[in-house]
Amino acid sequence: MHHMKILVVEDGPSQREMLRDFLKGEGHEAGEAETGEVALDRVKNDYFDLLLVDYKMPGMDGMTLLRQVKELNPETDVIMMTAYGTIENAVQAMKAGALDYITKPIDLEEVHILVERLWERRRLLQENKMLKAELNRKAVTAEQIIYRSPAMEGVINLAGRVANSRAAVLIEGESGTGKELLAKLIHSLSPRSSRSMTVVNCAALPENLLESELFGHEKGAFTGASQRRTGRFEEADGGTLFLDEIGELSLPVQVKLLRFLQEGEFQRLGGNKVLRSDVRVISATNRQLKTRIEEGAFREDLYYRLNVVAVTIPPLRERKEDLSPLMDHFLTRFSRENGKPMERVLPEARDLLFKYDYPGNVRELENIIERAVVIARGTAITPDDLPFRRESMPFGNRDRGPANLREAVETLERSMIQEALDQAGGHQTRAAESLHISERMLRYKLKKYGLKG
Repeated sequence: MHHMKILVVEDGPSQREMLRDFLKGEGHEAGEAETGEVALDRVKNDYFDLLLVDYKMPGMDGMTLLRQVKELNPETDVIMMTAYGTIENAVQAMKAGALDYITKPIDLEEVHILVERLWERRRLLQENKMLKAELNRKAVTAEQIIYRSPAMEGVINLAGRVANSRAAVLIEGESGTGKELLAKLIHSLSPRSSRSMTVVNCAALPENLLESELFGHEKGAFTGASQRRTGRFEEADGGTLFLDEIGELSLPVQVKLLRFLQEGEFQRLGGNKVLRSDVRVISATNRQLKTRIEEGAFREDLYYRLNVVAVTIPPLRERKEDLSPLMDHFLTRFSRENGKPMERVLPEARDLLFKYDYPGNVRELENIIERAVVIARGTAITPDDLPFRRESMPFGNRDRGPANLREAVETLERSMIQEALDQAGGHQTRAAESLHISERMLRYKLKKYGLKG
């Protein structure tokens, strides 16, 4: 049974003993302290995962104890117990580093839920520490995934758990959320990490070339096939093949991929020799494959083969806790790349960045910070360096007008695409027709501008 080491700090003996006995009954190691001073002594001499602290105590009060405990050991979590109706005390405690608060009279069911949630979070953090140690041990060069949110903590954890298996993984998430980075992480933690990961973007190649790209072709297989070509499945033998935008595969290619996933076999285009390859397939999609299945554009049996383990990366707007570390990471990176010593993002600019919704996710934030570093005059990023107005209008920066022709064209193109999509009720085929461009080109532009299709 899982357990944590918990200290109950409460001057009322009946309340203290009730909590201590309840936590012991839940399988935890629970101690007690009747004052803040006693609690501090115990924390100095022993490690605790969690302290349940009464806000109001004679002598050292809960807030003072919270601050001192956090100084001694930031890893120790504190849940504050505060009288019903004193919400400002709870807010003050959270600002000072408390994990959460419980109002009195104490509801044991609430204690149970909070402690369980903390246990789950600690387990994830522990496992993820081990994952990071494993990555360092393997000296993996995969770009680091920057995160702080519990949502991404769970994603990384799941990635670490599936890495050792051969199971096909389907990574779902909007454009720009970092699906390829996650695939790299899974590959890096897998027994295949000594081989490189092969990447194929299924939307970037015309249908007839994609089949040859994946499975290879024999000389003379089609007009222009002047010599034999080995496909990515052959090249990736013993390694990992990452298929991005899997929803773009044509039905004939889907059949071949299904056969490979079932039998581990394939044939080159124009050849009849059966080839075998040991490849772990990770695929990614930024669209609902279920919809493609209903439309008859994607095989259901292939979907279930690809989707042995599904990992969903939440959009950036749903995990704003990741904004600060990402901002700082990109600021450092682009300062270095551009030889411009940028020190910080000014609070007003940070405020704008937090208000924005990021339809293009992390990739869009990356572009925004890169552009800001390039055009910034001083050593800090100001609101004027950001491509939206104060009311958080995406792009255009109409106060100053576009900086150059390319920016003007892109602003126009972006707004025309958005308008066409709105008028077509989000229907991509109709929007593409009204713009007189191909659907593939429309999807490329949506991705480029971080627009939602």
